[in-house]
Amino acid sequence: MPTTVHIPAPLLKSVDRSAKALGMSRSRFIVKVLERAVSDHGDWAPEFLDRLRNVDADASEAVDELLRTVMRTRGSKPLREL
Repeated sequence: MPTTVHIPAPLLKSVDRSAKALGMSRSRFIVKVLERAVSDHGDWAPEFLDRLRNVDADASEAVDELLRTVMRTRGSKPLREL
């Protein structure tokens, strides 16, 4: 079924580069990535997902601090957009 989706230009360039490197069309690449994303989440227990949705403020702040530390001490590689 044809569908229209807005993809920001920088992301679309990354998609095109990845698809080309794998020798497949943009459309096929996007379908494969979406299939993987949907199937990966299907294996997670509902209880685990519920706990992620309902973290307390202390846990949320700890995760944010960890992310800030990782980003601050990161090497020279730029952050990859997925």
